[in-house]
Amino acid sequence: MKRGFVVPVFVVALSVAAGGWLLQEGVERSENVYTRVRLVQEVVDRVKSSFVEEVDEETLYRSAIDGVIEDLGDPHSSFLPASDYENLRIRTEGEYGGVGLEIVDRDGYVTVVSPIPSSPGARAGLRPGDRFYEIDGVRADTMDTDQAVGLLRGEPGTEVDVLMLRPGVEDPIPFTLEREVIQLKAVPFALKLRGDVGYVPLQTVRETSSDEVRAAVDSLRSEGARALILDLRGNPGGLLDEGIAVTDLFLPEGEPIVETRGRDEGQSETFRAGDGEAYPDLPVLVLVDGTSASAAEIVAGALQDHDRAAVLGQPTFGKGSVQSLYRLSGGNVLRLTTARWYTPVGRSIDAPRDEDRDEAEDEALHALSISGQMVDSSGVGDRPEHRSLGGRTIYGGGGIVPDVVSVPETLSNAEARSVQRIFRRGGQFQQALFRFAVTYVREHPDLQPGFSLSSADLDAFYGSLPETGEAADREHFERAERFVRYHLEREIALQAWGEQGQFEQSARYDRQLEEALDLLGGVTSPDELFEVLTGSVETVAEGS
Repeated sequence: MKRGFVVPVFVVALSVAAGGWLLQEGVERSENVYTRVRLVQEVVDRVKSSFVEEVDEETLYRSAIDGVIEDLGDPHSSFLPASDYENLRIRTEGEYGGVGLEIVDRDGYVTVVSPIPSSPGARAGLRPGDRFYEIDGVRADTMDTDQAVGLLRGEPGTEVDVLMLRPGVEDPIPFTLEREVIQLKAVPFALKLRGDVGYVPLQTVRETSSDEVRAAVDSLRSEGARALILDLRGNPGGLLDEGIAVTDLFLPEGEPIVETRGRDEGQSETFRAGDGEAYPDLPVLVLVDGTSASAAEIVAGALQDHDRAAVLGQPTFGKGSVQSLYRLSGGNVLRLTTARWYTPVGRSIDAPRDEDRDEAEDEALHALSISGQMVDSSGVGDRPEHRSLGGRTIYGGGGIVPDVVSVPETLSNAEARSVQRIFRRGGQFQQALFRFAVTYVREHPDLQPGFSLSSADLDAFYGSLPETGEAADREHFERAERFVRYHLEREIALQAWGEQGQFEQSARYDRQLEEALDLLGGVTSPDELFEVLTGSVETVAEGS
């Protein structure tokens, strides 16, 4: 009898004790939170009342919020005051004027990832890697991406002046950009190249991208294309849903395309192909570079993981995170990274940013391409190895590492120094290109794709440049002849025949495209492509 009575009492006593302890812990936690909040308030009050100079209280609170977000070390998380968010919503959902630049916070600067082709930013000569120093007279070194976007966007036809920092150029470079309504096709053209290889450049991932890709591939197939090059170089990404829809065209129903992983279960999800593969027998090769980002990386990563497409070019940018918007009091909004994107085999698309890497070491890993872009020459390095779903070795570590790492045509050190001298002219050089091209097209009505400029043409172009008063200017111009010729011929072709004509004119300089065409030569099925790819990779490995 006694034993049967003692146990319940003991259990009740333990429960009461535990409940009291848990209750006390809850009180202590609440007090700790209150103490921390009160501490912040005390600091703000003391600074406001006693600092040697008068301080705006709202600025102090904003600095505290910014400090919390900055300590996250995430360039994509930010606090948007109500006014900024409302302006951003109106500009995003309605028609607005812009300069056509994909920008991101990187290493403390708002940095150009990629100018949208044919946009004001691209025509003015801004390049991937350029950093904003000033926007309309406002220093940009303390701005985040949203603040920079707010200054760059505006009424079509209005101008914005910017100063840009460019690697290798000591002083900021001035540009004047005229805003336009940014409305671009995702696929500006499609055509057959040598050997009946179809070529589709997907320049951005927007609402119509999957429909435009499907229409382009269908048209090329009807013309007899037996293989496909999907060019994602310079593609800054865009909509997640459309990145999935483009990938869906090339994968069987139910196959995983991308996975989001967050801290909470509700932030994690696997997206799968839903419509069934549209082109099961079509060999596909994807071109990428360091400016291929976001949704473009989802496409390249999924097709590589499934052994559905070979990937050639440079490692991609590595923008693989999901941002969620949280409404706060007063109409303010917190934009917070809540998940990261992973490829079907579990590779993180998001690339870690090494802000502590020595600047000299960083410069040594890069070269200047004939187009004037910085090219990463570091290769695979010590990236972690993964296995594709077919068992091939592929690499992680952020971004998408191509199956065949291919560097575009680059300039010598002497050429690069002279090109950097040209960069100092800022928008003047690009404006001179445009003016000369318009005149050249008018004076050469029989011009045909594949033309080459003569020495006399280059002399005439040099004579059209604004005077600098520097005796060494001509010497640098001549040393940079390959760069000048490349851009002058491209601009002439653009004015004469549009984007397709520009592509056809400059294709002879495109080493990566040539390698892609060589890999696809004679290939009639995806399996044959990977047989050729395996042999090519082994040959490179043996010769390295």
